[in-house]
Amino acid sequence: MMTDTSFASLPLSPAMQANLQQLGYTSMTPIQAASLPHALAGHDLIAQAKTGSGKTAAFTLPLLARLDVGQFAVQAIVLCPTRELADQVTQEIRRLARAEENIKVLTLCGGTPMRPQVASLEHGAHIVVGTPGRIMDHLQRETLSLDAVRTLVLDEADRMLDMGFFDDIASVARQCPKDRQTLLFSATYPEGIVKLSQQFLRNPREIKLTEQHSNAKIKQRFYQVEEDQRLHAVGLLLDHYRPVSTLAFCNTKQQCRDLLDVLLAQGFEALTLHGELEQRERDQVLVQFANRSCSVLVATDVAARGLDIAQLEAVINVDVTPDPEVHVHRIGRTGRAGEEGWALSLASMEEMGRVGAIEEAQRAEVEWHPLAELTSAEPGHLKPPMATLQILGGRKDKIRPGDVLGALTGEAGFKGEQIGKINVMDMVTYVAVERGVADDAVRKLSAGKLKGRKVKVRRM
Repeated sequence: MMTDTSFASLPLSPAMQANLQQLGYTSMTPIQAASLPHALAGHDLIAQAKTGSGKTAAFTLPLLARLDVGQFAVQAIVLCPTRELADQVTQEIRRLARAEENIKVLTLCGGTPMRPQVASLEHGAHIVVGTPGRIMDHLQRETLSLDAVRTLVLDEADRMLDMGFFDDIASVARQCPKDRQTLLFSATYPEGIVKLSQQFLRNPREIKLTEQHSNAKIKQRFYQVEEDQRLHAVGLLLDHYRPVSTLAFCNTKQQCRDLLDVLLAQGFEALTLHGELEQRERDQVLVQFANRSCSVLVATDVAARGLDIAQLEAVINVDVTPDPEVHVHRIGRTGRAGEEGWALSLASMEEMGRVGAIEEAQRAEVEWHPLAELTSAEPGHLKPPMATLQILGGRKDKIRPGDVLGALTGEAGFKGEQIGKINVMDMVTYVAVERGVADDAVRKLSAGKLKGRKVKVRRM
């Protein structure tokens, strides 16, 4: 019996059906089953999908179905965050395109010389896969035209936004014909994705694969402490649970300062956000925390307003807030995008009334654990996986995220996956790199050139 998760149920050409069978594609993955019928019917899509979920086929089949092989012009463009992903996507498209005669797929990424790419473009192509920065370079040089584009794909859109590519993506979208189809794939839904979809998608179908038990994603635990143990207990929690990123809430600025002193003395990589920071300092703190090069951010509720960090493994309530709504808001920042998160609270006898108010608001008793069960499985504190480099030079110097990515993956020879978020500000640029290669990256960037000139780089 044919179920509707079989590729045979899709309106694809007999040649494509045969090719899919040959490639061993029989039943669709959940993302394919949810998105392909809409996409093949010509609708715009905004789909939540992780790498490895089968999303490449979910956008490749629709773009191939809309392709006119006889017209030798770029009819589909796929934007990816890194060269590695672009290469994988290209290979997959080539395999799926075997059913048709002579479909030409080109990869355009930074970190490789322009000239061969320009020559390939002169010979023409049907499909272009590339990174936003390099695609923009070709558009500015007029070596690439998007006039015939029927399908625009944004793959791992959240990661592209992390790397600072919003403007480049917007610019590419504007240069595609209005009546194109746009397919956007993203593992998480930060604000930028909403902004993108509102500006460039036409009544998109939203595909969110609902995960079960979303409330269970946040695991709450309370620990009773004496007042003089409170700040020391934060370090015990960090060593026991070993979260990569933790937001620690205090009720007052003074408590933030005291906790920061204790954590730094214990050897944790911590930073604080409070109301007295200038915007520039606030930016620096947030960049370092969001790109995972600082383990703990200590903040007051006021300072943390509007803070949207995609991956937060834990929230620690150093003090219990008097307002149960604030408590719910604090802990709701972890366990996002289908990841699990810990919400850990320290409470003294004096705060039991506040805990009671939280239980009432949540209509559930809180779970108590003794401090004594906190043990550190491994010696030493967990170090942040990334480090932040500060480059003197930003938007005012015409620096774009693609330039930084190109410099690191090109001459410097680092891999795309060793590079994290890229934030280009007006005068400075911050880039996260894997902790182990940070000093090497500073050396290579300082020795090389960015946009044809020397730049000052330091590790923060």
